[in-house]
Amino acid sequence: MRNSRTGEVNNRIIEFENMKKIAIISIAALMSISVFAQSNNDGHNLALKVVVEEMVEPFPATAKLQVENKLNALLTKNGIASMDYLGQFFITARATPLTKDVLPGPPMQIAETMDFTFYIADYYNQIIFSTASVTAKGVGTSDAKSYMDAIKKINLNSPALTKFVEEGRVKIIKYYNEQADKIILKARALAKQHDYEQALFLVQTIPSECDRYADAIAVGNEIYQEYVDYLCDVNLAAAKMAWVSGQNSKAAEEAGQYLGLIYPEAKCYAEAEALYAEIKGKVLDDWHFEMKRYQDGVDLELARIHSWRDVGVAYGQGQQPTTTNIGFIR
Repeated sequence: MRNSRTGEVNNRIIEFENMKKIAIISIAALMSISVFAQSNNDGHNLALKVVVEEMVEPFPATAKLQVENKLNALLTKNGIASMDYLGQFFITARATPLTKDVLPGPPMQIAETMDFTFYIADYYNQIIFSTASVTAKGVGTSDAKSYMDAIKKINLNSPALTKFVEEGRVKIIKYYNEQADKIILKARALAKQHDYEQALFLVQTIPSECDRYADAIAVGNEIYQEYVDYLCDVNLAAAKMAWVSGQNSKAAEEAGQYLGLIYPEAKCYAEAEALYAEIKGKVLDDWHFEMKRYQDGVDLELARIHSWRDVGVAYGQGQQPTTTNIGFIR
């Protein structure tokens, strides 16, 4: 029986090692007072990833970055955040040269008329939600400079682009209103399999504009509690094994690495504190370690929400495709 129990603990420790990186990220978010003290709500607005394909000749290398900057500015202007990883929904644009005129100098200049087509689309299901086209004219002493000038002159205040963004927003929110129940059910099922990171990733995708946002927050909090309790059980078992192995400064150091990953709101936190006190009482000043604790003035509920969102985002960032194929947009 003892060997069986030891094997079970060892297996859980191995599983824990795979979760350690995300645990560290979320603990850091939880304990950071600067984030929560400046926020008065738990709003999580709709966000899109900006995706721009590589722009080849005759476009200069810097054209891609300039288009990305334009798209980010367009999102910001219309109250939509941009994500640093590719989720389900994204915004992109493609440029097509239309006309070219050579203007006599000196210096000789080139005038290019460009067509820019904008898209908001669903990457997973390969569906285009919204499109718009605008034209801009650039002038420069070379083709490359005229293209860059045209990109710079894209009018983000144009009615066509305002309508484009709003239409995309409405369709995405409609998607979440229709799919929120399925997303939540899938998240619960993943949590039962101890796949907490993916479960929290799914829940955190539901934006505050969705009718089921309050339910998503409640489910996220529920799954997060299961997550921290599970991590606490795994870490506490590992800390106990490390301490029992030597009961000296070296063993205390190893145990502290596990105790340091236990969340203050975990159900076994009091038991972890008791182990900490036991170790501290034996190694005294040779052990420079303190348990994680809440900082004064932190909105604990808001901290919890931010923390489990960070776990979900960290999972999403780790699931990025090696290549971004948006070839379905033509």
